[in-house]
Amino acid sequence: MTDVASDFRQPRRYVRLDTILRLRWLAALGQLVAIFVVAQGLEFDVPIVPCVIIVTFSALLNLALQIAFNPMQRLEPAYAATLLAFNIVELGGLLYFTGGLQNPFSFLFLAPVLISATVLPIRLTIALGCLAVACASALFFYHLPLPWDGDDPLVLPPIYLIGVWLSILLAIGVTSLYAFQVTEEARQLSDALAATELVLTREQHLTQLDGLAAAAAHELGTPLSTIFLISRELEKTVHDPAIAGDLKTVREQAQRCRDILSKIAQLSSSGAPFDTMKLSTLIEEAVAPHRDFGINIKVRLAVAATREPVAARNPAILYGVGNILENAVDFAHQTVEVNAWWNAETIEIVVSDDGPGIAPDMLKRIGEPYLSRRRGADEAQNARGGLGLGVFIARTLLERTGAKVSFTNRPFPDHGAVVQIVWPRERFEESAPGDEAEA
Repeated sequence: MTDVASDFRQPRRYVRLDTILRLRWLAALGQLVAIFVVAQGLEFDVPIVPCVIIVTFSALLNLALQIAFNPMQRLEPAYAATLLAFNIVELGGLLYFTGGLQNPFSFLFLAPVLISATVLPIRLTIALGCLAVACASALFFYHLPLPWDGDDPLVLPPIYLIGVWLSILLAIGVTSLYAFQVTEEARQLSDALAATELVLTREQHLTQLDGLAAAAAHELGTPLSTIFLISRELEKTVHDPAIAGDLKTVREQAQRCRDILSKIAQLSSSGAPFDTMKLSTLIEEAVAPHRDFGINIKVRLAVAATREPVAARNPAILYGVGNILENAVDFAHQTVEVNAWWNAETIEIVVSDDGPGIAPDMLKRIGEPYLSRRRGADEAQNARGGLGLGVFIARTLLERTGAKVSFTNRPFPDHGAVVQIVWPRERFEESAPGDEAEA
């Protein structure tokens, strides 16, 4: 599980060249339209030549990139950040000739930084944000007059320009941080769900192999018994020592094969039919791998008036319950308790340990991907991963089967974590063959 988590926690972030080029073409077109409207429609005195030179340089750069490279290729983050930096510098140049921060388009400094926050690492986003702030700060002091009516020039007070500069600074910081946080959470959730699907696929393969092994043991048992009986009877009637020795060898090897198949059948624990299991069998399969780690695991089943629940052999349930048990064993000091009971409406499994418990500030966040800090956990426990991707996967898989999973701590003065898993009985048994399985 730790390997799966590490593979998904460090995703490489790439953005297609075509995406950047489309944004740059859109920006160039919008800049040309703005220059035309201000110069021709509003008849303001705009320095058209330098503005058009800047836009033309941007268009030529786009054209060169489109010809030299495959637009569908994905750029390294540093190259994508370089193109976004060009956008900031180009915008700064245009604003220098058109009024600086007095120009309402100065808020477009936010766009490249916001794009970076959604697709690039945070260090590059911070660098682009600093570049945008530096350009805005320079434009506060150095810029040509805002294109306006020469008979009634617009003069903005310095305090207003300081407010514009400050609002640009805050917009870049707050909006980019928010966009980065939302995008990062969505990316982590997507990666964790992908890891969940991988784990579920693996568990399904293991369950299929387990069922095949049990079926093979069941089917091969009869012919091996026949071979064993016939060889034993022939051994009694044959008087030739050489032939009798060979028959004895056949009988011993047949018995050995029967013993091996018996062990396979016990390890599978699936019984007959092989695709169903009782609740007690489910719990025993989940508990069995964790009995030899020096932790006392107590299992209690409350016998109810209704029959014991029988469900389809579900890898998601087996993995989910097993992972929660594994966490309990990891953090327990001496004892882990597994209590289960049922009635006609619900089925409940409660796993509790006598470990340090869950930190109060983490209690409401348990089940989120990559959450791994637990109160009182030492460095060795943290190195094992704690409550991280494994609990997220377990909770996700269990909830897909209709379960409600909740995490609490034992009431004071006791200590330890308590995990409660509750299914509607109808949902738990909906894929089981019911009476046939009970028979």
